[in-house]
Amino acid sequence: MEYSAPELVRMLGARFRDYRLRANLTQKEVAEQAGLSVLTIQRFESGTVGNISLNTFLLLLKAVGCINDLDELMPEQPESPYLLYDNGKKAQRVRHKKS
Repeated sequence: MEYSAPELVRMLGARFRDYRLRANLTQKEVAEQAGLSVLTIQRFESGTVGNISLNTFLLLLKAVGCINDLDELMPEQPESPYLLYDNGKKAQRVRHKKS
């Protein structure tokens, strides 16, 4: 099932609320630690915000002690021989040959 960006933000907000509660933090404490307003936290958790910046989300994760969990979301990939040129340099972009 594919979700729209606003749906994903609502899901993340609800999950974040659980993480905040498990960390035994109030919305005010998270707001102070993240340098955000309490209203931002309330809107994120309640799903009334349609979008949230990556920077804000990272600040929130850091405030509840979950910033190191990002490695589980996007682990580093091992080197791929398909991404190396003959001269040993790593490919920086994908180009498709024109037919």
